[in-house]
Amino acid sequence: MAARGKAGPKVLPANDTKPSREQAEDAVRTLLAWAGDDPGREGLIDTPKRVAKAFEEWFGGYAEDPEVYLARTFEEVEGYDEMITLRDIRFESHCEHHLAPIIGKAHVAYLPTNKVVGISKLARVVDTYAKRLQVQEKMTAQIANSIQTVLQPKGVAVVIEAAHQCMTTRGVHKAGVSMVTSTMLGEFRRNPLTRREFLSLISNPSSSFEG
Repeated sequence: MAARGKAGPKVLPANDTKPSREQAEDAVRTLLAWAGDDPGREGLIDTPKRVAKAFEEWFGGYAEDPEVYLARTFEEVEGYDEMITLRDIRFESHCEHHLAPIIGKAHVAYLPTNKVVGISKLARVVDTYAKRLQVQEKMTAQIANSIQTVLQPKGVAVVIEAAHQCMTTRGVHKAGVSMVTSTMLGEFRRNPLTRREFLSLISNPSSSFEG
């Protein structure tokens, strides 16, 4: 499926309104007690600190600007203007509805105009959006729109395949199910041959190389 429109994420509240670390840990103690356990027992006494620390890692994307990673580009590419594809970018995210993990991989491609970006920066863009509370459809569009906005290429394509534990560990309990979303911009939307080439690259095992 193809998504349209910009998906500008909201950022965390300003520092003067953001809850303190102590408040965050107290909230975890409340949830532990609500679940039916004793936050003061030996096995749980340090859990609030650990959870707060984990949240800092899981949701570190709110403190990062993905466009910064794309700002440094290279123009000495001998006129290269063919498709650039980075596939199988593994990520871990969390759904905004249940805080359950979303684990999957992203495939990103763009058609450069007169500049390219380091490939690790594409992976960092994926990670920045993944490390926020997410809806997969929104995340797919956010990645594509960021690349389009900063690099101004002739086209951008993003496909995400992921398993949602809000579906596998609760609710309908359907394991082994993956969700696939896509955003195609520019030439990837207009030109079926370009789109087909990208989809072939990310789906054909024979195009994998290991170094």
